[in-house]
Amino acid sequence: MSRDFEALAGRPVIVGGGLAGLMTALRLAPEPVVLISRAPLGHETSSQLAQGGIAASLGSDDDPSLHAADTIAAGDGLCDAEVVRYVVHAAPAAIDALIRFGVDFDRSEDGRPSLGLEAAHSRRRIVHAAGDGTGRELMRALTQAVRRMPSITVIEDLEVRRLAMEDGAVAGLVVATTDSAAFLTTRRVIIATGGIGGLFFDTTNPESSFGQGLALAARAGAVLADLEFVQFHPTALDASSRPMPLVSEAVRGEGAALIDETGRRIVADVAGAELAPRDVVARAVARHLAKGHRVYLDARERTGSAFAVRFPAIAAFCKAAGIDPAREPIPVRPAAHYHMGGIAVDLAGRSSIEGLWACGEAACTGLHGANRLASNSLLEGAVFARAVAESVAGTHAGRSRPTQVGFLPPANPALVRPIVSAALGLVRNGPDLTDAVASLLPMAVSEAPEADPALVALMVAVAARRRRESRGAHFRSDFPSKAAIARRSHLTLEQALEAAQESAVETKHILVRSA
Repeated sequence: MSRDFEALAGRPVIVGGGLAGLMTALRLAPEPVVLISRAPLGHETSSQLAQGGIAASLGSDDDPSLHAADTIAAGDGLCDAEVVRYVVHAAPAAIDALIRFGVDFDRSEDGRPSLGLEAAHSRRRIVHAAGDGTGRELMRALTQAVRRMPSITVIEDLEVRRLAMEDGAVAGLVVATTDSAAFLTTRRVIIATGGIGGLFFDTTNPESSFGQGLALAARAGAVLADLEFVQFHPTALDASSRPMPLVSEAVRGEGAALIDETGRRIVADVAGAELAPRDVVARAVARHLAKGHRVYLDARERTGSAFAVRFPAIAAFCKAAGIDPAREPIPVRPAAHYHMGGIAVDLAGRSSIEGLWACGEAACTGLHGANRLASNSLLEGAVFARAVAESVAGTHAGRSRPTQVGFLPPANPALVRPIVSAALGLVRNGPDLTDAVASLLPMAVSEAPEADPALVALMVAVAARRRRESRGAHFRSDFPSKAAIARRSHLTLEQALEAAQESAVETKHILVRSA
């Protein structure tokens, strides 16, 4: 590997090139920082694919307390109230910062950002760009800003495979291409690698988003939190392409209805109907599909010929699939979309490991609880990027010793996807989770390409097996009720492996007794 990593030694290193990573790098300026992206900036990130927008209480009829109330209601008892207050009050300033970095939000006639409505929001507070092209506009502006900033060294087409530890603290990281590896010395690492949707067959995330940052943190000994909570978006385009194109919640916010092949509305009797919390709508759609029906999003009456103007990106991929939303309903189905769990962090984005921070979807701040409120994810990344940058900048760089590294093969989740898709979907049960743990354990402790994806999936399965209730995005058919006391979950890799091994022994004993 020809890159001169010795010259970069000691600088903070950001792992991930989505909104959270780019914003953290910009917020750290003018301190020299390294940003490592596994793909060219602007590619293979969920931020790039985001459609809906960013929630902020900017309307004359809105305020942060209302935004907080909606967030907490959607979170189903598990939101950290202090974190919620912090984020919703910081939201308007985060929007202003994005504008300063060059983001061109859609504006109303009075020049203010135009505000959309999405599910479970009590006010119109979704700031968007290019109609449904918010993610593309964010990444365009932030990528340009990062490339212009002389203090940011961008390294593309490179993966971080391991964190090196020294006396319980981060000492550096192993970076690799497909055929070589090197060591970068640093005492400060920020993980901003996104979510875990790539562990599922049906997902709106890039297929390479399988939780690599979570694997890095877990192997280093960090505490992870709320891993069992995976949000499925109710309306991904029901077609063969992967990642599945998302039909934004904003379409339902403009009045589109969910119908079946007979034209009957399928959520008319649900409280909130099409704008009920995502987990409720997603399970309703899945139940209808399981009965042999098709499900469609019908925007013909409310948006009609204006659909392509309001939602140009959705109109374009529908056209590519042979669908005209102005004249016919859009076939949809649920898909893995967002992970509420992640690396447990505090209000400064610090993990339980010295020298390790996390930001964006890879982090678990407690903002989202058991079920993320729509358009709070980009907001969280933008707000916490500043908090993380301030914390990192206030930490002494320190010194660590270079380490010899061996080559680690690129991770491949292909063998993990069938297990995860079957056991960790919208509806879960104990036997399937137990089987998943048993199947994932040998993969997770191997040195094969599937080891890191299996490790992340194993921790999610263990957390889901432990939560014997249904809450938010986690639904157990064998425990359909909600527990009286809401408790967040925390898990280390050591604990997960111990639980998996105990489960394997227990299952073996049960099989012996049955025989």
